Amino acid sequence: MSAAISLAKVEARAPGLVSLYKRAAVSLRKNRLEGERAAVYLVLDRSGSMREYYRDGTVQHLAEQVLSLSAHLDDDGVVPVVFFSTDLDGSADLHLGNYAGRIEKLHQALGHMGRTNYHWAMDAVIDHYVDSGSTAPALVVFQTDGGPTSRAAAERFLCKAARLPLFWQFVGFGDPDDNEFRFLCRLDELSVPGKRIVDNAGFFHAGRDPRAMSDGALYDQLLQEFPDWLAAARAAGVVDAGEGPQ
Repeated sequence: MSAAISLAKVEARAPGLVSLYKRAAVSLRKNRLEGERAAVYLVLDRSGSMREYYRDGTVQHLAEQVLSLSAHLDDDGVVPVVFFSTDLDGSADLHLGNYAGRIEKLHQALGHMGRTNYHWAMDAVIDHYVDSGSTAPALVVFQTDGGPTSRAAAERFLCKAARLPLFWQFVGFGDPDDNEFRFLCRLDELSVPGKRIVDNAGFFHAGRDPRAMSDGALYDQLLQEFPDWLAAARAAGVVDAGEGPQ
């Protein structure tokens, strides 16, 4: 079972990502995901408290990790990126041919950094996926450094999305003891089938300095719950049973 984009093509198009691409392959094998196909999205928090994470390159590094992972799962070499704060701040594509320094440039062009509202970004991802016409599964890497202002809206949109082939992997940046992250733990544990047809979300905390987490550890966390969701989503008819490893 092969990767969607071969190592040779990554070496030619994005040599700076080769190491990350190889590390992602190890985690995919460990999590029984080798040969799976899925679209990959990246959602990034632009609330005011995220300023230093953009400035020091932490967010750019996460984007490169996600782009390298996507090369195994999706053959278009593109990751749609959604930025949010109080509202939907903007969106763009990250691709193998143009990724270096791109996140900071996009961030700077978006201006004011506001508060934290997940649901606008969730709505944008849902719309993008539906408009694409795809029926393949999708992994949404959703980064944030705190709970949302509108918690009811975030829960409502997550439950709404449970009938679509979208898995939401939340990644927390910042103080792991911050009470703000209790909400993400609650989202991760919403009842099935009481509130959603399948468990369509996971959460892990990357710490105050996410770059201190090894690439392998981050990939293991990103992929830990995805296989269980795939199995449950196929059983529930959310993902077509024919959408399997290639």
